[in-house]
Amino acid sequence: FPFVSLHLIFCYLTVTIEPLPPVVMGDTVTLKCNFRTDGNLREIVWFRVMEGGTSKQKIFTYDAMYNTNFSHMEDFHRREDLVYQSTVRLPEVQMEDDGPYECHVGIYDRASREKVVLASGSITLNVMSPPKSISVEAANQPARFSRYEAQNFTLVCIVTGGKPAPVVYFKRDGELIEVHPFMSTEKVENRGLLSAKDNQPLISRELDDTKVQKSLSFLGTYSEPVRLDMDRPQRSYMSGAPGQEEPSPTTEVIPETVISREFPRWVLSSSPLYYFNHTQSELHDGTMEVQAMLTWHLNPQLDNEALFTCEVKHPALSMPMKAEVTLSAPKGPKLSVAPSRAKVGDTVHIKVEGFHMGPKVNKVFPEPLFTWTRVGGPLLDGSEERFGKVLALERVPAELNGSMYRCTVQNPLGSTNTHTRLIVFENPRIKKETRHLNCKAQQHPTHEISKGILDKLSL
Repeated sequence: FPFVSLHLIFCYLTVTIEPLPPVVMGDTVTLKCNFRTDGNLREIVWFRVMEGGTSKQKIFTYDAMYNTNFSHMEDFHRREDLVYQSTVRLPEVQMEDDGPYECHVGIYDRASREKVVLASGSITLNVMSPPKSISVEAANQPARFSRYEAQNFTLVCIVTGGKPAPVVYFKRDGELIEVHPFMSTEKVENRGLLSAKDNQPLISRELDDTKVQKSLSFLGTYSEPVRLDMDRPQRSYMSGAPGQEEPSPTTEVIPETVISREFPRWVLSSSPLYYFNHTQSELHDGTMEVQAMLTWHLNPQLDNEALFTCEVKHPALSMPMKAEVTLSAPKGPKLSVAPSRAKVGDTVHIKVEGFHMGPKVNKVFPEPLFTWTRVGGPLLDGSEERFGKVLALERVPAELNGSMYRCTVQNPLGSTNTHTRLIVFENPRIKKETRHLNCKAQQHPTHEISKGILDKLSL
């Protein structure tokens, strides 16, 4: 039998894409596709995989038959060695560039020029976005000041625009706060109020002698809270030497525009437990919004003028992003009256223009609650109180001349109030019109005269 020699001709093709670390939005990225073959190159095609893999967008094509290359990407002007490596340059990547990319390489089969051998590689481009904004708010505000009951207070730090989700943490007066995982309300209430002997300082905060003395002044002999009423026998606040007079057990006089210091025993906890919780949600552009919540039992004496900082760490940031708030009770509201010379029939606006703040604080936080009352009677519309920064008195009558109005401003850290007296002058125009109408009383029915007076007043 004759000997027949069969030579099977094979070719090989390997395709790999160089890995890339996560990139920051705005950077210029170069994708590199490396391939090795002993065959003749037919074409190279780059795809962007979209919609979860259901569709592909062609972004670059090289056709060896016509020795041409064509880019489907804007601003692509770079061509490199296409024999062993193909590169695609993505200038100033955005969030929509995030996702998988594929490099497809085709070579001619050595056995037949009509057959093409294909191979591909893929990579996922991870585009990071730094947070765009950060803010700190107080939850459930505005709220009233509670003198005899401890209140839970929550700060909410909102961070938007980051990808991946950033790391959020809180500081108090520049020191990192040790936090506990958020738990149910019952557990928080049971663990939030600690006795003085069980307190382990979570933060170092110096106390001035005035605050310490005022806090201790409301304790009895055996650290029992003293009621601020006169229905029970009074006991001394401190033991003195024989012959010395004991201090008066009466409560401290609270003048206007001064924060009340009548606090019960619960304010003695100088190191409360801080509970931390956070949630995150994806926005329409693929970035994340994180809400971090810090909750503790508020101590109006110690927390007033405390600086709380929310800081954010993110791999796309060279340094932490932060937002700061200083807890502060309202002090000395400044009132304005417009018009300054109110006349009968005018609409008067009494407004809180601002506060007399200390050197460390430039605004009241959290936002206070404004309550208006009239001393000795109801307001002009018959209500007992009104809320808001502005009290509007429409068409004031002469009877309100000399009336006193109280503005109470409060937030969970304290309460204060101030007064203003309304002076109402006669309105010459209304007086003249009234006299003119009275002269015609004999010529017109009574109901027409009354209607005329009311029409003039409404002008």
